Order: sequence, then structure tokens, then C-alpha cells
Amino acid sequence: MSRVAYVNGRYLPHARASVHVEDRGYQFADGVYEVLYLNGRHAVDAGLHLDRLERSLAELRIRPPMGRAALEAVIAEVIARNRRRHGLVYIQVTRGVARREHIFPAPQTRPSLVITLRRAPPPPADLESWAARAITLPDERWARCDIKSVSLLPNVLAKQAAREQGAIEAILFDAAGMVTEGAATSVWIVDAAGALRTRALSHAILPGCTRAALLAEADVAVEQLAFSVQELRAAREVFLTSASSFVRPIVCVDGQAVSDGLVGPVTQRLFKVFGRHLRQCQ
Repeated sequence: MSRVAYVNGRYLPHARASVHVEDRGYQFADGVYEVLYLNGRHAVDAGLHLDRLERSLAELRIRPPMGRAALEAVIAEVIARNRRRHGLVYIQVTRGVARREHIFPAPQTRPSLVITLRRAPPPPADLESWAARAITLPDERWARCDIKSVSLLPNVLAKQAAREQGAIEAILFDAAGMVTEGAATSVWIVDAAGALRTRALSHAILPGCTRAALLAEADVAVEQLAFSVQELRAAREVFLTSASSFVRPIVCVDGQAVSDGLVGPVTQRLFKVFGRHLRQCQ
């Protein structure tokens, strides 16, 4: 079955889907995006993702391409036409097509909207096999990481560095040596004293939707408090969250085992909590 994409009002075979050469997303990375996990044909935490999309658009002063109900209907149609039970729904909105110059185009310029869906595996059943390695790198991104911009070159370079070192993620840290987030994930630790911690929201990190859902569902106390790279390396447990990572244990950081190198009890517990949340979203 060929994939179907939505591009500016048309449903097209994925191989024929394209945007104009002067789309500002292509020229300037002048756009935002969202990624939703499709679980049993239901988009997980869709409300949180669309709220964040609206916020990102407002922060960049990009006009929404359509109303919320219409966007939800288009997403549902893309899901139906692709006939996937599990996958990743990708939504991208740019400021539109205009002559290449840095200032905003005319107010009547229509934003561009692209929605695609690709195959993704179902949530993992075996937590031990889901455990992975990470590295640490300086955070070289722009100062407004709370906006889910399509400008991702530092993230790309960080992810590639992780891959070349046999890791699945690069955990980033700021000039003060404090962990911000992963290249594409939120970072959590159980610190040496046993406290579960994740960094508080600010311009320095993306307000993760999986992070928000887990905070709402967690049956353990969570401190929203920054931690250093040293605290990360000394942690009892480390795990990541994102729409496609779910709750992912990290058992090795920079070649050094996290604690005893096994998935810890808090991570195991929250993995089960989020698994229940996924099932409720079906």
C-alpha cells in the first residue's frame, strides 16, 4: 500500500508530495512541527500536541493554516487513508511561499501545511531490551528551544554523534554544566539521594507532551529541578521520554554504567504507568 500525504489541501501519494522551492520552511527553516504517536489508530496525547503546535505558531507569529476542528479532521483523514495501526503522524506548518527575503511576507500569504504518516513499531513489551546508551554533549541550539521549530541542525549533529558512538541519544548540557534535555527527548533521573527529577520548563527546553502526560499520571513525587552532568553520571536511574521513546531506560552514559547497569525500579514503575496511559488513549 502506498503512503498518502496531505499537502496544502490535497491528499497525494507520498512519492508525489512536494512543496514549492520558495517555501520559507525550505529557505529559512521558518516553520514548526509536531510528531504524534499513533497507537491502535488513535493519536496519543493529540490535545497536548495540538496545543503545543498552536503555541509554537503564536510565538513565531505564523498564522494557523486552518481551525483546530478542521486540522483534527485532516489528521483523521490521513490516518484513515494510510490504514496504519501504529505509526508517527508528522505535522509541519511554515510561513508559506514567498520571494526569498528575511522579513515576513505579505499578511495574506497562506501558511503551508504538510501532514504525513509513517510506520512505527508498537510500544515495547520488554523493558530490558528497550534499555539503551546515551552520550553527553554541549547544547549548541538557539535560545528558544521551547518552540518546536523545524530548525534542527544542532539536534541532527548531536544525534549523529550519538549514533557514531553506539548510543541512541545525546543528552545536552548548558554553559553551566546543567543538563537541558536530549536532542529529541526529555531527560529524567533518580538522583543519588533517590529523588525523581526532571528540569523545569523554560525557554531552554521543549515542553514535552510525553513529559506532561507522565507528570500527570505519575504515582511518585517528581521534583522539577535542574541537575548537572555530574549528577546525571552519579544517578541511580536515568530515562528519557518522547512521543516515540515512551519511557526509555538509559543504562550507560558516556561509556559508564548508570548505577549497576540495570533498569531501575522507578523506571520500571513509570514504564508501566505510561503503558496504561497508552492503552487508555486507544
